[in-house]
Amino acid sequence: MASLLIVDDDASTLASLARAFRLAGHETAVCDSAARALELVKTQPFDLIFSDVVMPGKDGISLLEELKNLGAAVPVVMISGQANIEMAVRATRLGAVDFLEKPISTDKLLLTVENVLRLKKLEAENRALRERIGGQDIVHTGAAMRRVMAQVERVAASETRVCILGETGTGKELIARVLHARSPRSQGSFVTLNCAAVPSELIESELFGHEKGAFTGATMRHTGKFEQAHRGTLFLDEIGDMPLVMQAKLLRVLEEGRVERVGGDRPVAVDVRVIVATHRNLDELVKQGAFREDLYHRIYVFPLVLPPLRERPEDIEALVNYFSQRISAQNAWKPKPFSPEAIEELQRYRWPGNVRELRNVVERLLLISGEIVDRDAVLLALPQQADGASSASAAKGPLSQRVEAFERQTIVEELKRNARMTDAARALGLERSHLYKKCQQLGIDLQALRKSE
Repeated sequence: MASLLIVDDDASTLASLARAFRLAGHETAVCDSAARALELVKTQPFDLIFSDVVMPGKDGISLLEELKNLGAAVPVVMISGQANIEMAVRATRLGAVDFLEKPISTDKLLLTVENVLRLKKLEAENRALRERIGGQDIVHTGAAMRRVMAQVERVAASETRVCILGETGTGKELIARVLHARSPRSQGSFVTLNCAAVPSELIESELFGHEKGAFTGATMRHTGKFEQAHRGTLFLDEIGDMPLVMQAKLLRVLEEGRVERVGGDRPVAVDVRVIVATHRNLDELVKQGAFREDLYHRIYVFPLVLPPLRERPEDIEALVNYFSQRISAQNAWKPKPFSPEAIEELQRYRWPGNVRELRNVVERLLLISGEIVDRDAVLLALPQQADGASSASAAKGPLSQRVEAFERQTIVEELKRNARMTDAARALGLERSHLYKKCQQLGIDLQALRKSE
């Protein structure tokens, strides 16, 4: 089912087209002028517009130009009984997706709607594919994440508002994407906004959009996140950092299902499932007066708590293997196995940056290790505390192993600072050939190191 707008100054044409589309199951609105069409587009979203070309006042070509100036992304099909090649070319250049000559058969009209909807679906699928290629899967083997995923399966198919809670780096956006992908809205857009990353003076425009000329620098109409997510899902990350003034406006939108663009004079109806996330304690924020209690009760319907990585060490080996394969494939590196001792050392670490930090450490290990990622490499790769000891544990073992780990770290850091091998050798006080031999002895992959730069 599509939401259609028909623009024509002939009442009989409006009536016949509207009847044909409604019988086919489409929602249809009609108007007899370009001016009225522009008003409707400003207040409600449409999947497709059919517009006559020759009309009193503003004609169909002028309507195309106005829609383009507004920044409206709705596709337009032009229809005319006085068509010519020049007119069709001009309409196409202005963005019309098709140009039909009157009289038009019902089958042709319905086929046109079907083709446009198919094109929009393909575009949505391409976006989803790009997101999946650039994203990550939710990898888990332990009981903690199994419980979370069971909750996700239970709530995904509903319209229930979900509040995802967890530390930074635990995968809150990944869970939100899964909720969207397994919901009836999966064919719609998944739109994200990090409330902590947008300046307070711009967040209203980002969420609700703005009209051309609404403020200095608003040279064209901007569609906000709510309209972009129409019939899809809007993910508001770090909702706890949203300014109080915006919290009141967000609450109104959640209650009414309508947004008003900055500089606009009419509300726009939106159909959006809102999922929120935060690493902060919303209960405490409410007590402190930093978060509205009424908004809290609107969004805190089904909380999903993601455990930090330190509480799910049983998942680390699976995550390491996943990241290792993915990073190696992306960089055309030879895959490297991780020794059991290396995995044990990774499981002992506290992971303040959670899964995101683990991914970065795995990439670091693939760069500095030899054929196998061992415990010494892990001790070297993990962040250092202020006293110079590994934050996983102080370096242990024979002195020779500690010296080797220190040498490896020093050489890798110098090679990163100096692109030329000769310069790195000079800085270390070594002959160039001696540095090459040292790299071989320590298992430093020079080719992989250069690719990472």
